[in-house]
Amino acid sequence: MAAPKDQQKEAEAEGLSATTLLPKLIPSGAGREWLERRRATIRPWGAFVDQRRFSRPRNLGELCQRLVRNVEYYQSNYVFVFLGLILYCVVTSPMLLVALAVFFGACYILYLRTLQSKLVLFGREVSPAHQYALAGGVSFPFFWLAGAGSAVFWVLGATLVVIGSHAAFHKVEAVDAEELHMEPLEPV
Repeated sequence: MAAPKDQQKEAEAEGLSATTLLPKLIPSGAGREWLERRRATIRPWGAFVDQRRFSRPRNLGELCQRLVRNVEYYQSNYVFVFLGLILYCVVTSPMLLVALAVFFGACYILYLRTLQSKLVLFGREVSPAHQYALAGGVSFPFFWLAGAGSAVFWVLGATLVVIGSHAAFHKVEAVDAEELHMEPLEPV
């Protein structure tokens, strides 16, 4: 447990507090716990973007080793890079913002409606899952017009390029560079 506290102190020393990365508006639950765990294991951003630690791999074996080790080592940083790309995509697309507003507005209206009384359609009580599916159905045309499908593929492609190139060209940390060396077997 001491390691996450040390990492948080290192991040704060670099001027970026890990507590500022996760808004307090996210409700408690599995999603918030997952983000809290990710936030606790963020590696220092200074080491993540240090240009002196980038170099071209010598061969395919070193490339593969870098990919695997860096994805393991910087996993939480990569999650926040992915979330940043999603945020960039949403903020730069006004129609996508409108579609998200319609969706969350419909969800909020359904939430307020269920606080007053159960929602009943055609004599049957509608479950919360079906209510949110209804909100998705109402907002689907807005997502279609906003080009949400292309936005999803742009985010996935940009994530693969950014994270893949970082993982491929960032040198493996010295502590993690120790490999399991196996001695060759002698013929019997």
